[in-house]
Amino acid sequence: MTEKPQFSTSRFGSKALDEIVLKLNQASEPKRRYEYVLWLAKKLPEVPPTFKDKAISVKGCVSQVFINVEYVEGRLFWSGESDALITRGLLALLINGLSNLTPLEVLNVDPHFIEATGLQVSLTPSRANGFMNILLTMKNLAKDYLGVDGSDSISH
Repeated sequence: MTEKPQFSTSRFGSKALDEIVLKLNQASEPKRRYEYVLWLAKKLPEVPPTFKDKAISVKGCVSQVFINVEYVEGRLFWSGESDALITRGLLALLINGLSNLTPLEVLNVDPHFIEATGLQVSLTPSRANGFMNILLTMKNLAKDYLGVDGSDSISH
């Protein structure tokens, strides 16, 4: 049985992102949202020392950010690392939100979810730009896996 694409039943293209946005919106004040992102940073699994050898460096971030993706049975699974705690939390948010999606589902994620989180109140402009650059890098990596097994294609 084939699983239905997540973007057909979610607001932003990923049920996991929808849940994260909901959680952040339930925070009574910006400080609570920021604390949640820091909590995500602490929960992001550590990567081995050799991780950077095969990972992609995200351009346009003040902090160092590295991302890797694995393609397993038509789905993408992400891992990453950053040298700054808040950026690590934003990376964790995206890893949690975009893992276990097909390449096409990743490409269809609505970037407006970032605004919907309410995090922009707490982020400096450079952090907000870095957050978007991480998302764009992940989307670009997802493009490399379109059509690998014939299940994803983009219609024009």
